[in-house]
Amino acid sequence: MSDHTRIPNIGNEGNSNKNISQPKSFNTLVNHTNHEHDVEKSLKQIDFTALTDKQNYYPSPVNWEDEVLYFLLVDRYSDGREYNGFADSAGNPITGPESGRTTPLFNLEKDAGKADRENWFQSGKKWCGGTIAGLHDKLGYLQRLGITTVWLSPVFRQVEGSDNYHGYGIQNFLDVDPHFGSREDLKQFVTTAHEYNIRVILDIILNHAGDVFAYKNNDQYRYYQGKQWPVNGFRQHSHDPGGIPFAQIDTHLFPDTWPGGGVWPAEFQQSNAWTRKGEITHWDNFPDYLDGDFCALKDLDHGIAPKAPEIAGDVHKRIKEFRASQTLLHLAEVYKFWIGYADIDGYRIDTVKHMEPGAVRLFANIIHEFAQSIGKENFYLIGEITGGRAHAVNILNTTGIDAALGINEIPDRLEFLAKGWRSPGNPSTDAQEGYFDLFRNSLLDHKHTHQWFGEHVVTMFDDHDQVGTQHKFRFCGQQQDSFRFLAMALGLNLTTTGIPCIYYGTEQGFNGADYRTNEDAYSDVFLRECMFGGPFGSLQSTGRHFFNENHPTYRLIQDLCRLRKKHIALRRGRQYLRQVEGSDGAFHFPQPIHGTLRWIIAWSRIFADQEYVCAINTDAHQSLTVRVTVDFAINPPGSSMSCIFSTDASQKGHLLKVEKGNGSAINVTVPAAGFVIYQ
Repeated sequence: MSDHTRIPNIGNEGNSNKNISQPKSFNTLVNHTNHEHDVEKSLKQIDFTALTDKQNYYPSPVNWEDEVLYFLLVDRYSDGREYNGFADSAGNPITGPESGRTTPLFNLEKDAGKADRENWFQSGKKWCGGTIAGLHDKLGYLQRLGITTVWLSPVFRQVEGSDNYHGYGIQNFLDVDPHFGSREDLKQFVTTAHEYNIRVILDIILNHAGDVFAYKNNDQYRYYQGKQWPVNGFRQHSHDPGGIPFAQIDTHLFPDTWPGGGVWPAEFQQSNAWTRKGEITHWDNFPDYLDGDFCALKDLDHGIAPKAPEIAGDVHKRIKEFRASQTLLHLAEVYKFWIGYADIDGYRIDTVKHMEPGAVRLFANIIHEFAQSIGKENFYLIGEITGGRAHAVNILNTTGIDAALGINEIPDRLEFLAKGWRSPGNPSTDAQEGYFDLFRNSLLDHKHTHQWFGEHVVTMFDDHDQVGTQHKFRFCGQQQDSFRFLAMALGLNLTTTGIPCIYYGTEQGFNGADYRTNEDAYSDVFLRECMFGGPFGSLQSTGRHFFNENHPTYRLIQDLCRLRKKHIALRRGRQYLRQVEGSDGAFHFPQPIHGTLRWIIAWSRIFADQEYVCAINTDAHQSLTVRVTVDFAINPPGSSMSCIFSTDASQKGHLLKVEKGNGSAINVTVPAAGFVIYQ
C-alpha cells in the first residue's frame, strides 16, 4: 500500500466465505463462526514459551536470492470452486464440475469483454470472495509454476462493514478476517505450503490501523502543524460516528465490541496509542508524512523523535534520539505471535517511509532475534521504501531491514526497457539512468561487493499499487500488443540481479488497465482482477477462472524457474551489461534513438568460472543477429557456447563459436520480442 498511485515517462456485491464449499483437500480445523472465542483479547494472554515449545519450525533459506516470490491478493485469488485447466497438489487434474466446484476455465473467444464495464468495475471495489482455503487448493499450481515463496496480502481482521478487501485497514491484529477464514486456516495453509517446499511471507502493517475511531463530530481532520485533534470515540463498524469511549473498552458495558468493534488487542485501546493528528496533507512534507493518518487509516504512535524539518535527512541522528513507545513494543509482540503461531517465513513491511527509522530499526531487531530463537536464522524483512534508490539503500543500511521492495525506479525501468522505451544503462558513466545501472556500482553505495544488491532488492514489474502513477495499467494493459513484450520482461525479471517476484495473474496474461480518460479515482482496482473470476475476472469477464497450466506464459515462467534452480549463476552470479556490435562495426552499450530502442540488449551472469549470456530483442517485428561481448578469460576465441533457452524452441542446443571481437564475442540471434540464454 502506498502514498501515491507511476506515470510512464512515454509519449456484484462483495462475498464472504460463509456458504462456500471448501476444496476437498482442505481440512478446516475449526468452526469459523466460533473461532473468535480462541482469539486473545490482550497480548497478556499470549504465553510465548507455551506457543513455541517443542515446535519444529520450517528453516529459513540459506540465500533468498535462490527464491522466486509470488505476490497475491487473498480476496482476488481463489475461492476453491474452480475446475478444469489445473491440477491439485498431487498433480491430479481437477475436472468437473465436481461437488462444490462451479467455475469453469476462461475461454478468450467466448468470455473476454462480456461483462458490463461499469458493473464489473464497481464489483472490483468490494470484497470478491477469495479465501485461504482457495489458496490451499492452488499450492500445486504454484509449485509447478516454480514458485518457492508466496507473499500474501494482509490477512488480518478488517473494520466491520468496510470495503477493505486489500487488508490494510486492521481492526484486530491478532485475528484473520472472516472473509478469508480463520487463523487456524492460515496456520494449516502455511504447514501444507512447507510440505511442498513453499515458504510464506505475510504483508504486515506497523504504521497504522484501520479507520477504527472517529474524530470530533465525525469530521475529516487534516494534519496541521502537528496539532492533535479531539476524538469522538472508537467505531463499532465502518462509518459509525464513534460511540465507543476512546479508552480501555469494557466489554460488559459494550458487549458488541467483541470481536468486530473498536480495535484489538486491548493494548491499542489507550488514547496515547494514536497520534491523532488528522490525514496527511502533504505526502512529502516532514513530519507530516510521519505523524498524519494514512488517508482515513489511523496512525499509530511509535514514539518520540526529533521533528525539526532540517533534521529530516539525518537518519543517524533521528535513530539515535528515537525513544520507543509501548505501542511499538506491542506491535512487535503481535508480529512475534504470528511467526510463533503460524510458522511464517518473512514479512513485507508496508509504508516504511511513514515510520521513524528508529522505530523500524527496533522492530527489525526484535523480530530477527525472536525468529532466530526458534531456528529461523534468516527470517526476511522486506520493506516498502518509497523516496528513491538512495533513500532505500540508506534505510537498509541503518535499520536492519533485509531487502527493499523494488518500487519506484525498478518496475518502470524493467517494464519500459522490455518495451523498448528505456536505456539499459551505461557502465562507462556513474549515472543511474538505466535498469542495469541500478545494480551496477556498489562503491557508490559503500558496499564491499557488486553482489550485495542480489540479496537486498526484490524486483518486479507489476504490482497492486504502482507507486507514483495516477492512471494505472498492468504490463499487458498499456496497449493492445503489450503482451508481445512480456517474455522479455520475465526474462529480465528472472535472470537479472535481485530476488524476483511475480505478480499474480501475470502468468495468465492479465491486462488490467484504467481506460477512463477523465478520472483517476480507484484506478488501482483495475490492477486487482480475480484469478477465480467471480464478479471481477480479468479481460472484463465474470464467472470464469484463470488457473490454466497450459497458458504459454505459465509455461515460460515454469521453464525459466527450472533454469534458475539448475544454474546458480542465473540467480547469484555477478552481472554485466554487455556491449554489442553496431552498424559501424564498433561495440557499444545500446541506447535509445529519439526515445526508442529496437535492438538487442545482452548481459552476462558470471559465477566462479562459468558465464551465462542472456539477451532480449526489443524489436517485436523481426529477429536480429549481432555480435555480443563475452568474458575473454572464461570464453576465449575458439571456444563455444550453447543455447540452453530460447523463445524459439528450434534454437535450443545450438552451438556458437566464440570469435575475436572486443576481446571475445559471440554472434547471437534473438527472435523478435524474444529472449535467449547461452552457456
